[in-house]
Amino acid sequence: MRKIIVSVCLLATSLMAVATDYNSSPSNYNNSPSNYENSPSNYNNSPSNYDNSPSKYGNDRIIRDNDGEARGYIVPKSDGGANLFDFNGNRIGYLPAQ
Repeated sequence: MRKIIVSVCLLATSLMAVATDYNSSPSNYNNSPSNYENSPSNYNNSPSNYDNSPSKYGNDRIIRDNDGEARGYIVPKSDGGANLFDFNGNRIGYLPAQ
């Protein structure tokens, strides 16, 4: 049991080292919800914007689960990253610019 706990701790530590790169960090203003480009208040990110609607035929912004159900939408950012939102307009994640 002790070996498993140590292995999990080492794995978590190594993953944290990868996730703390500044470009991927939530502390980076480009990824911050304080940045207007990432805000649900920005119409581009709003569920009221037809470009984010699952009703729009062939919409490539829609995020689907393994069963094909629409779960949210993705909005590209000017820096090459993207924001992920649920259909209530809540920001649920982001993809940093590469």
